[in-house]
Amino acid sequence: MKVRWLNCGRGVHSLRAKLTLTNVALLALGIVATTAISLMGMRYYLLDQVDSQLTKMRDSLSGSQLTIRQIDSLSALSFVRDRVVPDAQDQQRSDPDTIYAAVDGRGNAVGILGVDPTEAQTGLARAVGDAAALSRDADPHDVKVHDTPYRVTAVQLSDGTYVLMGTSTEALHNGMGKALKLDFTVGGLLLVLLACVTLFSVRRKMLPLEDMVETSSAIAEGDLTLRVPSSTHPTQEVEQLRLALNSMLHQVESAYRTREHSAAQLRRFVADASHELRTPLSAIRGYLQLYDKGMLNDPDERKRAWERVLAETDRMGRLVDELLTLARLDQQPELRLRNVDLSRLVRDAAEDLRAQQPERPITVGADGALLVRADESGLRKVLGNLVGNVRTHTPADVPVRLELERENGHVRLCVADQGPGLREEDAARVFDRFFRAGGGAGSGLGLAIVQGVVDAHGGEVTVTTAPGEGLRVTVTLPTRGHH
Repeated sequence: MKVRWLNCGRGVHSLRAKLTLTNVALLALGIVATTAISLMGMRYYLLDQVDSQLTKMRDSLSGSQLTIRQIDSLSALSFVRDRVVPDAQDQQRSDPDTIYAAVDGRGNAVGILGVDPTEAQTGLARAVGDAAALSRDADPHDVKVHDTPYRVTAVQLSDGTYVLMGTSTEALHNGMGKALKLDFTVGGLLLVLLACVTLFSVRRKMLPLEDMVETSSAIAEGDLTLRVPSSTHPTQEVEQLRLALNSMLHQVESAYRTREHSAAQLRRFVADASHELRTPLSAIRGYLQLYDKGMLNDPDERKRAWERVLAETDRMGRLVDELLTLARLDQQPELRLRNVDLSRLVRDAAEDLRAQQPERPITVGADGALLVRADESGLRKVLGNLVGNVRTHTPADVPVRLELERENGHVRLCVADQGPGLREEDAARVFDRFFRAGGGAGSGLGLAIVQGVVDAHGGEVTVTTAPGEGLRVTVTLPTRGHH
């Protein structure tokens, strides 16, 4: 079952939820800050207008130099009636928008024009308390008259009486409350809309990541061939992650295939080595059992048995040496590089073959000196195995040619014979360990060792052959060695 990314994005701990909550929180902070600033600005602007009106009335009354008695006796003056004294209708209202009240030195409200102070005027005087202190303050104050907010200021008349002037700010506060509710309502709708848009957008952008997790889960279940597909409109970061993940998956698949191949090759190698070692061991054990049971009474039989034991022991020793050589090559040992005259090694190998098979026609194309930076013992082993392969698998009268040439910073060594050659399927496996075409003689490790030594030098070995056309092995080496 495929695992959806972060449990399909559910839960407050998912990346999708965290991004959504972050966006909503930032917008909420922005709405709160904007609302607070706008309300404070609106309150400051409206209160400044109210204060300006109160200040003008206070300055006008202060500049008139009137007393409360003069105001009372000159009640017909329009200035006093219009600007200082409330009309009859205002006197009947419990909480008028504007209140004018005259107070004495003790702070008690007094009547004007023979009219007793109204409840609103009395309440204003009681809310102000110290009219003298208020008259000395240039800015109006906030008070509450019967739970209604007012901005109030005071002016002292020439006879010591104080006139209080208050303007209701209830409408201002109601307007600010409605604006606050409207802002929060619109802000809440915006938050819900932002949350929905963010969830949809993040889900759409995170789909490639979900594909990556599904692909990784499928690969974890054993399907190494899968790769993360490209989305329709990928972001740069997601596309970079996809490419990096696909590259990593390719490396993982290659490493897994290589490990499986190496493990299979190792199992086959161990099985083949066991089989090859079992044959001489069985022969040696058999002859020793015959000797132990006293069945080798004839001296000639004992001599023949002894020779066979020695031969099988030599064969097993050579096989163990070759296996040890391959094991060391697999560990990529450090080569002892020095300048080696490859022409001399080729001529030496040809002389060894002539000594072993005098009747074989041998042609050598390696005149003069040709220096390469290489491990001499390794190159001698390469030439020895190539020449030994010709000696073992071709008739003694088959011609062989050893050629050596330099080309473009490389040295090319060719060992070619005119023997029976190999079929195409056998040629494809000629470098496999313990492979012997047609079950022929030898251990089947010669060319595998050749390939290992050449690879260690940074070179290349190839085979050209066909049935009836002989076998041509070409070794290409760099002249300056391999680091």
